[in-house]
Amino acid sequence: MPGVRGPSEYSQEPSRDPSLKVNAKASTSFFFAFAEPFNAEPPRSALVSSYVTPVHLFYKRNHGPIPIVDHIENYSVSFTGLIDNQTKLSLKDIRSLPKYNVTATLQCAGNRRTAMSKVRNVRGVGWDVSAIGNAVWGGAKLADVLELLGIPKLTSSTVLGGRHVEFVSVDRCKEENGGPYKASIPLSQATNPDADVLLAYEMNGEILNRDHGFPLRVVVPGVIGARSVKWLDSINLLAEECQGFFMQKDYKMFPPSVNWDNINWSSRRPQMDFPVQSAICSLEDVQMVKPGKVSIKGYAVSGGGRGIERVDISMDGGKSWVEASRTQKPGRDYISEHSSSDKWAWVLFEATVDVSQSTEVIAKAVDSAANVQPENVESVWNLRGVLNTSWHRVLLRLGNSNL
Repeated sequence: MPGVRGPSEYSQEPSRDPSLKVNAKASTSFFFAFAEPFNAEPPRSALVSSYVTPVHLFYKRNHGPIPIVDHIENYSVSFTGLIDNQTKLSLKDIRSLPKYNVTATLQCAGNRRTAMSKVRNVRGVGWDVSAIGNAVWGGAKLADVLELLGIPKLTSSTVLGGRHVEFVSVDRCKEENGGPYKASIPLSQATNPDADVLLAYEMNGEILNRDHGFPLRVVVPGVIGARSVKWLDSINLLAEECQGFFMQKDYKMFPPSVNWDNINWSSRRPQMDFPVQSAICSLEDVQMVKPGKVSIKGYAVSGGGRGIERVDISMDGGKSWVEASRTQKPGRDYISEHSSSDKWAWVLFEATVDVSQSTEVIAKAVDSAANVQPENVESVWNLRGVLNTSWHRVLLRLGNSNL
């Protein structure tokens, strides 16, 4: 693409915060670049330090070297496929449309994969609980962009039969045999202003940086992060959903009985909304504490715009529970699905418990549709290690601690 290119090697990666936990192997090259995509998450404790995740601590998930912008003035996005008005829009064109700020949580489908791998081996990046972040995304609504091209709002099909909107990245990846990363969403979602799908050029009030999609990315709130394509190259109107690798042969939910010998990828639909999720972030998986009061803090979130109705904490294996407090914006009460709340964003929870002996602490969330996290990771185990939304558990051991 003119203006933006996907390099073939890793010698020009941007600098990153040293506190990030890297899930990639370092190269031995002279440039100390990465021999594979840079995938990293912040320390779990950093997630509960603020409602909006700082850009430098937002998890990073890539499939190839970070694209390089050579001439931003030459950058444009192509619109092709089953649409009458095939055209290109520059960044200036997109910026000329009304700007919206949408607070939305993005979460990798593999968040908490490490815990699932302890049950049985899985394939994928070894994420802890921090492949998730909450940001204020700024940009044009995709519904407005498509309307500019002659596709009315709340449309499920174009005149030529386009029913899906495919996002194609500059990012090149081995899974596509060197081709671009791509994904799609239904046209009905793309043209719905209330779905808040953005072509975003800002993150937390600043211009997107390279790691997070500069100069332009898609943000699809309430949906697994794999559909929020970064470094946009083109947008295509298709009759069927995207046939790319990450839509057809990855990020699908299979039962524990499926293995790599009997898997049938076409038997499952691509995963879109993420299920209700929560995790304790103020404590490690095994934490030494002193007897007395211990603060339990973490996040809870659900996909599809569903609010968090409750977060429960147990100290006795789930026999009894106490309800944690929930907050979003500082100084405001959080009410699930109320107009004052950010429907696409996580809530932060907190509870204070009295610890007199070594014990396991459990957190589980319930969303506004009464969906609740499953009790055991064994019941949701799958060969790709995606969507581990089981009760989150940490072990407290009495001993010396600064907590």
